[in-house]
Amino acid sequence: MSVRAEPHRVTFGLFDNSTSLIYGIGNDGRQDDGLGWAFIDRLEQIHPRPRARLRRTYQLSLEDADLISRYTRVLFVDATKDPGVESFNLSLPEPRLDFSFTSHALSVPAILATTQQCFEHLPEAYLLAIRGYEWELQLGLTSPAQHNLSRSLEFLSVPR
Repeated sequence: MSVRAEPHRVTFGLFDNSTSLIYGIGNDGRQDDGLGWAFIDRLEQIHPRPRARLRRTYQLSLEDADLISRYTRVLFVDATKDPGVESFNLSLPEPRLDFSFTSHALSVPAILATTQQCFEHLPEAYLLAIRGYEWELQLGLTSPAQHNLSRSLEFLSVPR
């Protein structure tokens, strides 16, 4: 685990309101790439009526800048291959246009920069990167990825 956002102030309660969006990114047909969706699935099981809007997507696109401009707080949840992330990493991404802006899938910083530029609004944004290990065409998370998912939910103090 590595946490750069202020851990004592970042809990599920911060996002459990109608002005927040929790955005799971990934593909559940590619093993651990489905961690973002699995996070949303677990939230729906543990907390069946969250006040935050929950959304799943394969990848971020320009249209997402419009969507997130309507919220005061956004939690992006995505898998990471970064070996420097032991279990999960919670960070505060900064808006920044990067080369992903010209591709079919945009980065979180590029979406934030687009939102700021086009809608003159920047939601408070967090990125929860959960460590994954396998990315083959197969349904289901690996056991270590499931463990990391559980640890990230525990860290955010998701009510049971």
